[in-house]
Amino acid sequence: MARTSSKKPLALAPSDPMPARIDPCLATLVDKPPKGPDWAYEVKWDGYRIAVHIEPGRARILTRGGYDWTERFPTIVDDARRLAVKTAILDGEAVVLDDQGRSDFGMLQRALGRLPSPYEAGAIVFYAFDLLYLDGRDLRRLPLGERRRRLEPLVAGREGAIRLSEEVQADGDEFFRVACAHGLEGIIAKHVEKPYRSGRGEWWQKITCKRRDSFVIVGFEPSTVPGHLGRLLLAARRGDELVYVGGCGTGWSNELSRELRKLLEGMATKSPAVALRRKAAVFVEPVLVAEVEYRAWTDDGKLRHASFKGIRSREDEAAVFQFSKGIEE
Repeated sequence: MARTSSKKPLALAPSDPMPARIDPCLATLVDKPPKGPDWAYEVKWDGYRIAVHIEPGRARILTRGGYDWTERFPTIVDDARRLAVKTAILDGEAVVLDDQGRSDFGMLQRALGRLPSPYEAGAIVFYAFDLLYLDGRDLRRLPLGERRRRLEPLVAGREGAIRLSEEVQADGDEFFRVACAHGLEGIIAKHVEKPYRSGRGEWWQKITCKRRDSFVIVGFEPSTVPGHLGRLLLAARRGDELVYVGGCGTGWSNELSRELRKLLEGMATKSPAVALRRKAAVFVEPVLVAEVEYRAWTDDGKLRHASFKGIRSREDEAAVFQFSKGIEE
């Protein structure tokens, strides 16, 4: 059930300049949902985090890393121009939904054109979950509950390319259980009294049904089947360097296996991006990122039971997994 409120939005100060870009608020991975009336829950969408900037006469779309991807999301841009605002910045996720209404990253990356696809850019939907700027007012200093009260009248009930990511009033543990049972990636918990803070913090928390991160593709091992892919070789960031974290040999169909093999062969290099020797390996330029689902890490820093979910360009570097002092980020 969606959260509703009878409170009126707080009055704001005089006009604020519109930011050219805002670093997104990022959720911290936790094991269990937080409890209490100060927490709101949403579905964790499986797509691209983007910000929609609406300005007089135009709309722009920026990725999490700050790249302008306006041309890649024409239907979202077109729908943004129809919103009843003069200026605004909406935070949310671009997704493609499967036939059961679940977001599917593989379908999204095909719609964006990296691999042959039956899906068009028009299938991409933007689920807005926060409003950072509206008609001359910077909303980031307001609590989440206040920001949502301004967001909902703009996008609630719409069925176009821009829609509302609904808040759910439920017990966090039960909502998480139901989300996993329905094949969703997980849930997000947000503290309703906190302002919007760029970077990773405890005020937004993510609870995933399985672990999932992005890793740089540094090579591949051919399959024993001619023309097919056997295993992707993956790397994470440690400081300014890439370090090998193991491989991934499942998660693709026969057709996708051939497409990936052909794509990667066109990026082959004799200069590996990581310190790794493999007799059968073909090393590639580190320009693509694999979305990978996995169960855990080994003691020596390798992925366990990794499964391929999709690819993206490394130009949005912010998404790549980075080691901190321990294994987990």
